[in-house]
Parts: sequence; structure tokens; C-alpha cells
Amino acid sequence: MLTLQLFRQNKELILDGLKKKNFKEPEIVDAIIAIDEQRRSIQVQNDHIAAAVNSASKSIGSLMGQGKKEEAEALKAEVAGKKEEAKAIAARLAALEQEQMELLIRLPNLPHASVPEGKTPEENETVRSGGIRPDLSARQLPHWDLTAQYKLIDFELGNKITGSGFPVYTGKGARLQRALIAYFLDYNTAAGYYEVYPPFMVNEASAYGTGQLPDKEGQMYHATEDNFYLIPTAEVPVTNLYRDSIIPEHDLPVKMTAYTPCFRREAGSYGKDVRGLNRLHQFDKVEIVQFTHPEKSYEALEEMVLHVEKLLQNLGLEYRILRLCGGDMSFTSALTYDFEVYSAAQERWLEVSSVSNFESFQTNRCKIRYKNTEGKTLLAHSLNGSSLALPRIMACLLENFQAADGIAIPEVLRPYFGSDMIN
Repeated sequence: MLTLQLFRQNKELILDGLKKKNFKEPEIVDAIIAIDEQRRSIQVQNDHIAAAVNSASKSIGSLMGQGKKEEAEALKAEVAGKKEEAKAIAARLAALEQEQMELLIRLPNLPHASVPEGKTPEENETVRSGGIRPDLSARQLPHWDLTAQYKLIDFELGNKITGSGFPVYTGKGARLQRALIAYFLDYNTAAGYYEVYPPFMVNEASAYGTGQLPDKEGQMYHATEDNFYLIPTAEVPVTNLYRDSIIPEHDLPVKMTAYTPCFRREAGSYGKDVRGLNRLHQFDKVEIVQFTHPEKSYEALEEMVLHVEKLLQNLGLEYRILRLCGGDMSFTSALTYDFEVYSAAQERWLEVSSVSNFESFQTNRCKIRYKNTEGKTLLAHSLNGSSLALPRIMACLLENFQAADGIAIPEVLRPYFGSDMIN
């Protein structure tokens, strides 16, 4: 959520940022500013009344001590009237604050200056690429055929148990899934990320804090009786571990990693792009999250990008890194880098990670602050990234490393998988 201070200081910056994000209701900015001016004016009145009541209350005691009972009683009546006036003003202030908050939460985060203009994924910028594209001319089976051939995943069984988009991993497929999770977590903790294992359901306050509510309620599974939401990503519970907290400045950055299953309704998804592991309603992901000093968050973002890039290099996959344009960014992000890996069998790029800096957008909603050396309490910056999402990584590993005698396992995974081949 944007801070009110920004509205007071730089309205044009907000409007320019909203335009880059293709936000369709810029008039909300003027409405927020108008309410803020009205609220501050009424607050001044409230402060004057409070001061008058305080002063009169002291005078009442003095008058009573001097035996001036009638004057004291008259002043008491005046104080009672002012208190009633203060109650009415407080109710008006509460209504204005609620109205202002309802408008504030409709505004997305502002994009960083480096975010390119654009409305569609085709307008994203390629930052760099790496890896070698395999030659599958002799054998080019997509992963849904490979998983059936080697009995790694049963999509039909998952469809019977739950529905489409809920696969059952079997045998060596389940082992490869477990190997990837363990390797990703070990890789992250070796880089200084503290491992946590959070709940897979969150309450409304947690979903609001990270910006899933009210922006993405239609994409989350909702347990209505308890009003809990199944998490779309570990970012939600992990970020909320520090909700309503003040972090000592010397403890920054806070770096955490977590494995969780993720649940997404993906309403409206259809066609060849969702076949097999390309898009699921339940999938596994390992996440990294940081809270940083505001002056160091973009340095942390670059560090996280390099961290994920090295992970893909270790797996031996061809990849590219994209800087998302304004129209393709998430509601909460100030700057996002997407990682895509190339599926040689499908002959297309598949997204496997997003690494984002949210600046103070989430921490303002969650009230995640730090106390500097002068004792002042300020908003921290939050960042997160996939390290990595498993389904499309597994799809590309199976497709890109297939051979006539089986599927090769990348060297870094062999100690976790227990073999160098699936056959």
C-alpha cells in the first residue's frame, strides 16, 4: 500500500507510475488527497477540543478547591458538551479513514524507474540468457508422454481423486520431486537463508498483508466456514511471520526460505499451454524472502537474481531473464524479473521463477518496520522470489535430458535422487 506521505509530496509521481502500470482509475488519487486534506483539517479541530477539555478539567479542580462550586459546575457542563462534540468528530474521522483506506488498497504499487513501458508479455525486456539448448532431433517427446512411459506421474489418477490440475507423482517421479525440494532448500540455506516451514492456510489479515486481498481473491481457494485461504505461494505466510513487528536495524537483512505446496484456481486457463505440468492447481515451490533496509533493497534484488540464475546453471537448463514491463507486473511489485527455461520438446519458453522487489508496499500493509540507530521506526522493504517452482523445472529436466536409454539426472541432483538415470 502506498504511503499517505507520498500523496502529499508527489502526486505526479503516483499518476505517472499508475499510467505505466496501465491502471484505469487515476481519479482515485485526487479522491485520496481530498479525503486526506479533509481528515487533517478535522483532526486539527479534534486536537483543539482535546486541549480545551484538558485545560478546563484542570480549572475545574482549581475552582472546586477555591470553593467556587457554581463556576466549576458551569465549566463541567461546558466540558461535557465538548466531549460530545469530540465523539462526533471522532466518528467522522473514523468514517473518513475507512473511506480513504478502501481507496488506498485499490491502488497497485508504483513501478521502479527501470521498468519498461508496455502492456503485454511481448513487451518485456530480455536482460540476459544462458545455457545450451539440447538437440532432440532423434527423440522429442513432451513430458506428459515421458511421465507415462516411465510411470513418473499419473494425471488421470489425480483427476479421479480431486480433479484436473492435481497430479499424482509416483515412483521415481515422486523421488525426483523430493530430490528437487531438498536440493533447492540446501542451496538456499547454504547462501544464508533461514529455513522455515509455515502453515499452508492463512487468515484474511495475512492475505491482505501481502496484497492477495482484495486483488486476487478469485484465484485463491477459500475455506469459507473458517475464512481461511489456501496459500498461492509461500511468500504469503513467510512474509506474515513478521507482520506487526519491529526489526532491529542490525538484524537486517532478514533472509528466509520455505518449501510449501501452492494452490491456485487459475480460473479461465485452458488450451495447450496448460497441458501436463505446464499449469496446475496444486504444485510445489521453494521460496526465498528478504526484509531489507530501504537503501539496500535493489542491491538485495540483484543478489537474489544471481542466486536463482546460478541455480538454473547448476541444473544445466537453458534460461533467459526478463525485466517485466509495467502492464505485465503484479499488483504489489515495484520491479520484477521473470526466469524462463526452454522446453526443447515443446519448443517454447516456460516461466519458472519471478523475483520481485515490493519496496514498502507489503510492509506498509503488514506494518513490518525497523528501528534505526536514532531510534526512529521506519518501514522495511520486502522482496521475494521462486527458488524454484517445481512443475515446469521437472518438465524441462525430463524433456531436455531425454535419451534413447532413459532420462539423465543432472549431477547436482544425483546425491538426492540416488541415481544418474531414470530408465
